[in-house]
Amino acid sequence: MKKNIKNHIITLAGTIALTAIIAGCNNGNVNVNADSEYDINVSTPDGEMELTNKEPEEVSEAPAKPEKVTDPCPLEDGVYLADFNTDSTMFHANETCDGKGELTVKEGVMTIHILLPSKSVLNLYPGLKEDAEKEGAVLLEPSVEEVVYPDGYSEKVHAFDIPVPYLDEEFDVALIGSKGVWYDHKVSVTDPVLKTEDGSSGSSDVAAADSDNSEETSGKTIEVSLEGGSGKASITSPAQIKESDGKKYLVIEWSSPNYDYMIVEGEKYLPVNTEGNSVFEIPVGSFDGSLSVIADTVAMSKPHEVEYTIVFNP
Repeated sequence: MKKNIKNHIITLAGTIALTAIIAGCNNGNVNVNADSEYDINVSTPDGEMELTNKEPEEVSEAPAKPEKVTDPCPLEDGVYLADFNTDSTMFHANETCDGKGELTVKEGVMTIHILLPSKSVLNLYPGLKEDAEKEGAVLLEPSVEEVVYPDGYSEKVHAFDIPVPYLDEEFDVALIGSKGVWYDHKVSVTDPVLKTEDGSSGSSDVAAADSDNSEETSGKTIEVSLEGGSGKASITSPAQIKESDGKKYLVIEWSSPNYDYMIVEGEKYLPVNTEGNSVFEIPVGSFDGSLSVIADTVAMSKPHEVEYTIVFNP
């Protein structure tokens, strides 16, 4: 019994001593709290206290986001013909270019030269319109070049050299027209083909091969040629012959997508397709000799009806 009382008194005395020591430390300007750089360790039965440095807490840092790495230009230096694709029916390559531009690659830097349909676009900006409108923005200036259309009509249009950051993906190009308003557009450059010495692309051989096989795949055909106009327009030969309700029709495919109607013996006929070069199915009473037709082209600043003669070569 006396031993238990003695132990109790010793424990109580130790608690009082610890409290006094802590108070004394605080009076000595040692801050003992949760934010202190010290730990308090009571390691002996008689209440001895020691202060030790806290181990610094580890601070987890979020992993740095990897920077986007732009792939280098996949093309060797040279001049290519490439498709210039846009999101607008007003902003596109001139009809004489078949939707293509001249892509120049020099030391890994790509630039595409584009002829536009007119001079209505005054400036381009390789980016968004909000940046183009800022003071000091460097705008792309046009050059003036002359184009000659299939019917012989010629006019001067604006052309631009547009930087191409990468192939096969859309990038931003803003434009300002004669009304002084900027517009945002998405464009892309695809299918580059190295130009040959005569200025054409390698894809022409493939097109010629397809044309040679047309008679085998389209049924009854006839050799045709085109006269009239400027002599630059053409139609695919041989042309397919179709029969419907006892009538014969000739399938005419033009070398341009910009013919919007044909007139045959006073009747107007519209294209039978919505993409690619204009295709018509026109009635033919006889395949001896030739057939006079009118075709309207919208390739120029104003639509033009052009008179042609389709000559049959059975």
